[in-house]
Amino acid sequence: MQRIPPLPALRAFEAVARLGSVVKAASELNLTHSAISHQLRALEDMLGLRLFDRQGKRLSVNESGRVYAMQVRHALSDLSRATGTVVARPREDELVIGTIPSFGAHWLVPRLPHFTSAYPELKISLRAGLQVADLEAEGIDVAIRMGHGGWDRVQQRELFADRLVAVAAPHFNGGRLPRTPAEVVAAPLLLSIENWRPWQEAAGLPANALHGIHFNDSNLVLEAARRGQGVALSRLSLVHGALLDGQLVQLTRISVPYPNAYWLVWPARSAGRARVEHFGQWLDAEIAAYLANVSGFDAEDTPFE
Repeated sequence: MQRIPPLPALRAFEAVARLGSVVKAASELNLTHSAISHQLRALEDMLGLRLFDRQGKRLSVNESGRVYAMQVRHALSDLSRATGTVVARPREDELVIGTIPSFGAHWLVPRLPHFTSAYPELKISLRAGLQVADLEAEGIDVAIRMGHGGWDRVQQRELFADRLVAVAAPHFNGGRLPRTPAEVVAAPLLLSIENWRPWQEAAGLPANALHGIHFNDSNLVLEAARRGQGVALSRLSLVHGALLDGQLVQLTRISVPYPNAYWLVWPARSAGRARVEHFGQWLDAEIAAYLANVSGFDAEDTPFE
């Protein structure tokens, strides 16, 4: 392998070429002006060519320096990514779990202490995001996704299907809650990406356009509902805890299937890992208990009387 210039010299050179100033480069790298100048001279001496044109104390990158700076910048970026990847890789005593934010906040987090108490030796890292994460690149051991399955480069299995229910706070409208489907859709609504049309059809109502406050996040919808600001159509998995503790009430027994299911996914490197197996088994038990508990919330497709 040919001799590679010292990393400090390359970093100094790239910073000066990018910023156009030794003073600015020194400030960015937390070095002195003379240290930066020394690194530049050492790099040019090692390469045997000039990277800058000098006019008095002023430096300007020449054509050779410009081309070299672009290549050095890419190389430093590759080093940074490689370092981030290896640092992010989970340790044997760490379990990194990915999840969509709404499910994580309203279903997983309330139950997570059960898992941590069962496996106190594991360090848990929970990462929430709306984007489909690259589990391998981001060092995630196992993740919960919502969709139809069929994702590339991960192993996967379906966890459970969800349902949509109409909910409101018990103090909404001064406690005078809508009870019929027509009253529900006539109330102030908290609208999100959830489609009311199947619910309207199940209720025997025309699928008319609905009006209300629009939100782009399920967590905001549920916060507004808890504060009594309107009626929300939400996944049962997200509101089940709030229904049990009385923060929300289900307005009718009408529920409709949610089009996407929850899935457990994991990269090939996680297959057979004890910590991943433990999490999957614990999750299955929690889901079984949850599904047995929610059977009363969506047992009938008829309004409360």
